[in-house]
Amino acid sequence: MSERQEDLIGAEAAGTLDGLFLERVHRTPELIAYRNYSRHTGQWEDFRWRDMSERVARWQAALAAEQLAAGERAAIRLRNSIDWVCFDQAVLGAGLVSVPLYVEDRPDNIAYILKDAGVKLLLVQNLAQWRKLAPSLRDNSALKRILILDPPGADEQEQQHDIERDDKRLRFVADWLPDTATPPPRRHGDPHALASIVYTSGTTGRPKGVMLSHYNMLSVAHAALASVDCYQQEVFLSFLPLSHTLERTGGYYLPMMAGAVIAHARSVPQLAEDLTVIRPDILIAVPRVFERVHERLNDQLKRRPAARRLFDLAVRVGWRQFLYRQGAASWTPDLLLWPLLKKAVGDKVTARLGGRLRYAISGGAALPLPVARTFIGLGLEILQGYGLTETSPVISVNRPAHNDPASVGEPCRGIEVRIAEQDELVVKSPGIMIGYWNNHAATTEMIDSEGWLHTGDQARLSDGRIYITGRLKDILVLSNGEKIPPAEMESAICLDPLFEQALVVGEGRAYLGAVIVLNSDRWFGFAREFELDPMDRASLRDERLRRRILQHVQQQLKDFPGYAKIRRVSLQLDPWTVEAGLMTPTLKLRRASVMRLLSDQIEALYQS
Repeated sequence: MSERQEDLIGAEAAGTLDGLFLERVHRTPELIAYRNYSRHTGQWEDFRWRDMSERVARWQAALAAEQLAAGERAAIRLRNSIDWVCFDQAVLGAGLVSVPLYVEDRPDNIAYILKDAGVKLLLVQNLAQWRKLAPSLRDNSALKRILILDPPGADEQEQQHDIERDDKRLRFVADWLPDTATPPPRRHGDPHALASIVYTSGTTGRPKGVMLSHYNMLSVAHAALASVDCYQQEVFLSFLPLSHTLERTGGYYLPMMAGAVIAHARSVPQLAEDLTVIRPDILIAVPRVFERVHERLNDQLKRRPAARRLFDLAVRVGWRQFLYRQGAASWTPDLLLWPLLKKAVGDKVTARLGGRLRYAISGGAALPLPVARTFIGLGLEILQGYGLTETSPVISVNRPAHNDPASVGEPCRGIEVRIAEQDELVVKSPGIMIGYWNNHAATTEMIDSEGWLHTGDQARLSDGRIYITGRLKDILVLSNGEKIPPAEMESAICLDPLFEQALVVGEGRAYLGAVIVLNSDRWFGFAREFELDPMDRASLRDERLRRRILQHVQQQLKDFPGYAKIRRVSLQLDPWTVEAGLMTPTLKLRRASVMRLLSDQIEALYQS
């Protein structure tokens, strides 16, 4: 790699998010901005900042023709792509407010968001997506324009004119965009004006619209760059949905601020291949990505005892090397083995992630320490961070030279934290939201009169770092008064590849139970070990099977306190899905919904 160069655009120089884009175009027009996969040519294509400016200008011209007033809302429901970026920049450049939507979200949830936000214009991916959504929008009179990005397929072309005739709001983007357009002058808008309404996929009740200003997201991106450096020559691989605030701030605006290249992954199933093709320098991910790789590694090593021993040695020595580098351990002779072990084991594993990762950022949920220890021990620097949608979203992140994966790192520059009543972490930050859209009561509950945002997470502070210890509203209290954080236990249980999902229960009970969804790919072999019929649901109630499952669960929970022990389990094969309303679009468990659905099974766990 050539010598790394920095060219950071500060929040003040950018002014607004659309100002950030134009400043980047002005500074480095000929550098590569984006790498996008073309489904037409089957090739990866590069786009310079100058190319992006020309494309955004076309979107701006078409949007101007819709005659929307400043401050009106436009929603986007696309997979990550340069079209997502172009639409977002056109919306922001027109002084409108963007409303990002999850592609995987349920139609009724999307309909609620569109109505609640009073969205006037909606961009969706294709006709199939629109057909699923249309029945939920029959009563939405506020929506004036619906744009469909992908042209109709061969089997849909005959229907195109009928569709457009039946609903005059519908247009295909290819017909809507002008062939060319002149970029409008820079807007010089108010940095503190509303830029986006991001609906949190709450685990209970309807989602709330988090109002974020231009300055909210710009200030947080800039603060994060002070914690973790980034250079023009580096490549990000963007695969978390851009509707997720972590990806939007950290994987879209932050690289733009630094002038780095962003490659948009094709899909989650193709992520492994994209990693080896793109070979990113920086990756932003949620813990489940690392957990999946960790599960596959352990599964492969079960059948190779000699390789397992070498692997464990590499992780142990690599972890010691990491602690020594951090100043947390002294030098020992076995560190002399590290270069050989890294080459023989670590480099082969990290090659699956492209082989060039300088570091990976993990956020959105807690990263299990055994997973972090494995990857760090193999030579991949994982930096765990923490934040909320309501804080745009980053609050803290570990730094390469001061990294404790048991923590969520140090607060970023300009962010204050303290511990309040009940050990709750409260925050003051330039990234704190304007408030919740149309919900003043929820806003005042979240942000107190002194400007402290109440995270709802319990934490402790040590050596400048934040350690999350629990969740105020997600704590189970057993009948003996012991308090249990179920999410941490569920995460640990699901590190076993036999388990797909888990729900830990026991509020007010004498002991803990769990409802576990088994991995369907492994169920058949596992059932036959017990001479059970895998096609017969009654097999799930076999006591020998349940005892073996409990052994697996207890092995995963061996590091938890003795009172945090699962005593009975109920087994399921049907996964809890977003479509069924049991998971949020960010794949967090809707505990109350799952418990209502499975109330009989849960009650059976406590019958003698």
